[in-house]
Amino acid sequence: MRVQLTKTITFEAAHHLPSFPEGHKCRRMHGHSFKVDVNVEGEIPEGQYHLIDYSVIMQHIEPLRVQLDHYCLNEIEGLENPTSEMIAKWIWDRLAPDLPLLSEIVIYETCTSRCAYRGERG
Repeated sequence: MRVQLTKTITFEAAHHLPSFPEGHKCRRMHGHSFKVDVNVEGEIPEGQYHLIDYSVIMQHIEPLRVQLDHYCLNEIEGLENPTSEMIAKWIWDRLAPDLPLLSEIVIYETCTSRCAYRGERG
């Protein structure tokens, strides 16, 4: 049986987007209550009744949440231009090596704006 599981975290952070045009509101420092869905997907192993324990997903994502929560994202190495797209990739790049079932990262920047990243397809 193939399933997808989602573990959701939240963090508060400030950022500004230097790649946006002069005068654009997002070039100014501002903050968001970010929500992140970490999705894993796969076949449930024979004789097992779950894909992976949610706590295992959380063990991997919690150190990243701590790095992001209540910081200016632009000051974090690799997030100098912290768009939702770059935040999603930053999280993916740090989770994928140790979470082989990782299938998608979804960043909710606002209630109505989100970005989904599924890694590089080769």
